Amino acid sequence: MTTIDQPIDQPIARTRTTAAHALVAQLESYGVDYIFGTCGHTNIALLDALAASPIEFVIARHEQAAAHAADGYARVSGKPGVVLMHVGPGMMNGVTGVATAAFDSVPLIAICGDIPSYYHGRHPHQEVNLHADADQTAIYRPFVKRAWSVTRVEDLGRFTERAFWTATSGRPGAVLLNVPMDMFSRPVADQSLHPLPVSTALPHPPASQIDRIAELLTQAERPLIYVGGGLSGTEGRAALLALAEHLDIPMAHSLMAKGTVPDRHPLLMGMTGFWGLELTNEYTRTADVVFALGTRFAETDSSSWDADYTWGLPPGRLIQVDLDPAEIGRNYPVEIGVVADAAETVAAVHRAVADSRPVHREGLRERITAVRTDLFAASRERGTSDAFPLRPERILRDLRDVLPPEAILVTDVGWNKNGVAQCYELPEGGRFITPGGLSTMGFGPAAAVGVQAAVPDRVVVALIGDGGMSAQLPALPMAVEQGLPVIFVVMNNRAHGTIADLQASNFGDTYGCEFRDREGNAYSPDFAALGRSCGTDGYRPGSADEFRAMLAEAVGNRRPAVIDVAMINEPVPTPGHWNIKDIYQGRFS
Repeated sequence: MTTIDQPIDQPIARTRTTAAHALVAQLESYGVDYIFGTCGHTNIALLDALAASPIEFVIARHEQAAAHAADGYARVSGKPGVVLMHVGPGMMNGVTGVATAAFDSVPLIAICGDIPSYYHGRHPHQEVNLHADADQTAIYRPFVKRAWSVTRVEDLGRFTERAFWTATSGRPGAVLLNVPMDMFSRPVADQSLHPLPVSTALPHPPASQIDRIAELLTQAERPLIYVGGGLSGTEGRAALLALAEHLDIPMAHSLMAKGTVPDRHPLLMGMTGFWGLELTNEYTRTADVVFALGTRFAETDSSSWDADYTWGLPPGRLIQVDLDPAEIGRNYPVEIGVVADAAETVAAVHRAVADSRPVHREGLRERITAVRTDLFAASRERGTSDAFPLRPERILRDLRDVLPPEAILVTDVGWNKNGVAQCYELPEGGRFITPGGLSTMGFGPAAAVGVQAAVPDRVVVALIGDGGMSAQLPALPMAVEQGLPVIFVVMNNRAHGTIADLQASNFGDTYGCEFRDREGNAYSPDFAALGRSCGTDGYRPGSADEFRAMLAEAVGNRRPAVIDVAMINEPVPTPGHWNIKDIYQGRFS
């Protein structure tokens, strides 16, 4: 008769080192501080190995929340985010979050457990199958930089090193490391940590191209510098300002680049495209040379690429700098294409023109300053109303006045993204983080938790709509469990407001876009009460003055807090163009 030496509810004593323990040691050597994720029977061997590690595992309760939190952490910390998922439904839940990071060029490593390797194709529990046996990596391949499937335990360390390198090198992005569950538990003989490269460098711009760019910019009559999200780092930003100021060149930015240049800089015209200013869009149509840095000319930034509204390219001559060669010339013809780091390129161009005579364009700075001052002043004026529910610009005004200058705003989609990008005067030390490429509703709540984990001493506000908060309620217990004082400001208009406005203006109704009960009354959960039930502070202001006071209290308390503020549904001004409106009216390009 077989005997058992210890109770069955006690862990079995280890006599060997498993691949899971080796993987944890490898992650520690890479400087990983946090892993965001959820448990499942395919990954608990790795979780068991993490238990004794200084790496903090953050339970997200939902894989999309985990991916958004890892994404937010990566955007602020400068380190790659790591998300852990379970086979089948777990990794499918994470698709939207991982894709959001991928589209915004955020380095993220998704580690996913899979079915046992020796059951491949037999359709075991939760295997992704029907028409393609056990190929769950195929779900991620359209948007990750690469997906690895471990078929030999000896390859796990090497694949992990490749995953971190691929996610962080060149144009950053998301990768998938798919690990059959038995691989975590198998013994490993090779204990090497597979170190990452000690020193790396981004592609250098050729000297001949730098000289040609300098020549075009100095000879141009109406040059424009267009800044995208690919320009980062203090040195790159300093070089950008030095170049623009020396040659007196106006600057515009994409949605993702808000905050790269201080909003009050006299040469900054602001955002282009659908939500851009008329001054900015007018200048993009008439610029004779455009120096574009780390941008893909996205549709909303380019008014659906309609030259009647934004970007006269041609006849304007385009210089495009990007780490990804696939972006060069994707949407506009390019005269000079540079596959290189945007920060290094702009610094090299500044050095090339530094000895030339400074340029002064009569009245340019004064015109830009006047238009930008009017923009911010008009928004603040519209935000003076004490009417309740609040106008969205009243919420933005109070945020601007109450939050410390270094606060970080993490937005979702809708007024909280578009209104902030257009008319919120971001302090020089502040940050604006938003889901640009995929425009994912539900990004803000969980991403803010990841941001707060990266910078625990700064004030972090998740500025979100009621639709976005509903989509990611798991962010609330995640913030409470981690003791992270995120302030969730819910701009509650009881609707998917931006889409309701779009439907109303084109079809005369808001069916399916507003939240109503069975009697047709406007409906919304009490998000403040939901927050309190999770352990946050909860506020539900009943007036404009109460919102401001409650916001100030939440900032001072340094605890997780939900402020559920009633807001009227009001469209964001759209000086540019988006051709979906043409489609609704039966006009097709």
